[in-house]
Amino acid sequence: MSTASRTATTPRLDALVGAVRAAVNRRESPGRTAELVADALPPFLTDPDLLPASALKADPDAYTQHVLHVEPGGAFSVVALVWLPGQCTPVHDHVAWCVTGVHIGAEDETRYALAGPEGDRHLVPVGATVNGAGSTCGFAPPGDIHRVANAGDGPAVSIHVYGADIGRLGSSVRRVYDLAIRDA
Repeated sequence: MSTASRTATTPRLDALVGAVRAAVNRRESPGRTAELVADALPPFLTDPDLLPASALKADPDAYTQHVLHVEPGGAFSVVALVWLPGQCTPVHDHVAWCVTGVHIGAEDETRYALAGPEGDRHLVPVGATVNGAGSTCGFAPPGDIHRVANAGDGPAVSIHVYGADIGRLGSSVRRVYDLAIRDA
């Protein structure tokens, strides 16, 4: 993944940040906060005026992260991920709750469970979905092992809201799983 610097804003992006702030400030459990944030995103996701042009720039070598907002105090961060066809994440989990909303295109997400005894640890697929423009999904650790890929023939852009200070951490990824994937 390549990481770009913070980008400019738009009135719609400012409104999205305000909606996320209202959800986070309710101070619910991580899972409930992810649900509230997921409920707040849909009115903004397919708005063509949501993101500044600088947040739509892609990298031909890897998906790109554009930091859009880091809440003072680090309670949450909003980033845009830009994916060209064929680009994907490694299998990973996160340091905090995460909500994703697709702005343009579609993303293919596969979720996994860690299985097997010590010495034979592997991943088992437990769910897969294609999220199209306007859709959201969210989760809170544990149980958030997944892989995301561009599911289409054109660019995909998604908004990711993390319950962490991505400006300080640089990424929300806690671990990358380089394990065999088996059906059982």
